[in-house]
Amino acid sequence: MSSTEHRDPRETGGAVDPAPVSRLGAALFRLGRARRDVLAAFLRRRGWSFAVLPYPGYGTPGQVRVLARVVLAAPGREPSDVRGVAAWRRLVTLQRSRVDVEVGTDGGQTTSTVRSGPGGLVDAVLPWSLPPGTHPVRFRVGDRPEVGATVHVADPGAGAGIVCDIDDTALLTGLKHPLSAAWRTLTRAFAQRAPVEGVADLLAAVHGAHGEHAPVVYLSNGPWNFAEPLTRFLDRHGFPPGPLLLTDWGPSPEGFFRDGRTHKRRSLQRLRAQFPAVRWVLVGDDGEADPVVYGDFAREHPGAVEAVVLRQVGADVGPGTAREAPAEVVGGSVPVVRGPDGHVLLRRYRAATSGDGGDRPPRLSP
Repeated sequence: MSSTEHRDPRETGGAVDPAPVSRLGAALFRLGRARRDVLAAFLRRRGWSFAVLPYPGYGTPGQVRVLARVVLAAPGREPSDVRGVAAWRRLVTLQRSRVDVEVGTDGGQTTSTVRSGPGGLVDAVLPWSLPPGTHPVRFRVGDRPEVGATVHVADPGAGAGIVCDIDDTALLTGLKHPLSAAWRTLTRAFAQRAPVEGVADLLAAVHGAHGEHAPVVYLSNGPWNFAEPLTRFLDRHGFPPGPLLLTDWGPSPEGFFRDGRTHKRRSLQRLRAQFPAVRWVLVGDDGEADPVVYGDFAREHPGAVEAVVLRQVGADVGPGTAREAPAEVVGGSVPVVRGPDGHVLLRRYRAATSGDGGDRPPRLSP
C-alpha cells in the first residue's frame, strides 16, 4: 500500500492514523525553533547573553548527573532571580542549545565542560567521586556570574528509594479539571499553592526508614521552567530533598505533544539502571497515568519495586472509601495501596510492607 493510499478505519480498529498529527507536530517544532533563532539573533545584537538556570542533580559515589538550562537574558538580569511571580511568566524564556557551560564542585576542585542540548537543557553524567550527601555545584557560561545548585549523591546500597509524582500527589493541582488546573497553575505564584495533605509526612517516614542517603526523586510531566519554584515549594513544606525530573511542553520532533508516559517510563528505567540494588517506592495519584506507568514497571521489574502508593483523586473519595478499598498486588509480589491523603497512605503502606503475613495484602494474579 502506498503512503498516500486511503486506509480503511476498520483495518486499524477505527483509530485515527497518528502519522499526520506527528508530521504536524514536527513541522510546528521546526517553525518554533526557526522563530526562536531569529529572535535570539536580534536580542544578541542588543546585548542579551547566555545565562544558566541551575537545577538539582543526583548521583552515586562514582558519578553525578547535573541538570540545568541555558537561556538568553537581558544585561544585568539573572533569570533565576524571579520570585513570587505568576507561573506563566516562567514559560516566557528563550532557550538556547549548543552552548558550552562550565560546571564544577564548590571551590573548583573538580570542573567539567558540558553542552546544552535541545530546549537548552544541560543533562550530563560526569565521572565525579563524591561521598553520599548533598553537595553544592556551580555553573558558569560566558561572562555571567556563577550560579549554584546541588547534587544529591545517594547511597547505591540503600534498601529502598522514593520516586514521587508532583501534580495532585505532592501539590494540589486538580488535573481532573484541566481548565481550572491550567488557570491555577499559570496565574498563581507557587508560594500561594497548597500541598496534598500528609504526603510530605509519608515521604519523610519512608525516607527515614531507609537511611539518610536513600535516593529521592520527583518525577513529573511538568515543564523545566517550573523547577526552581517547585524545589522551593517542596522544601518549604517539609518534603525530603531530591532532584526533579521534568520535561518540556509543546511540540517535539516526534509529535504534536510530548508523551508524558514515555518520559516517566524512560526515567524509571534509567533510575533502575543507575541504582540496580534499590527497590523503589513509587508514589503517585490515580488522576492520570501513574497507575498504568507504575503498574507496568512493577510487572516488568517486580524486584525493583517495594510498593506502589497511589493517592485517590476526586471529591467522591473519602476516608471511609480508602479504608475499605481492596488491597492489590502487581507483578506477583508488589503491593499497591490507595488512599485520599498521605496519612491514610502511610498507614496502609506500613501494613502492606510490614513483613507480617497477616498484614500483607492477599496475592492476586499479576
